[in-house]
Amino acid sequence: MNWFVYIIEASDNSLYTGISTDLERRFQQHLNGTGAKYFNGRRPLRFVFTEANHTRSSASVREAQIKKLSRLAKLALITNSTT
Repeated sequence: MNWFVYIIEASDNSLYTGISTDLERRFQQHLNGTGAKYFNGRRPLRFVFTEANHTRSSASVREAQIKKLSRLAKLALITNSTT
């Protein structure tokens, strides 16, 4: 199965990192309030970064790597990607 790592820009200008096998379904879950609790009180605006072709394991590892990055490093990752 193909897993994605993604970053979503939220309405408060924060960045949320997650993983999924279906990006559109997951975005809708975040939008409808059935996704991550992170989006309680803020709305997901758009994907600003996606990375495909992961296994469940490699997606989890990559998600953890990205979550450890500073905001500045995440913005550089976003700027240098071709989402």
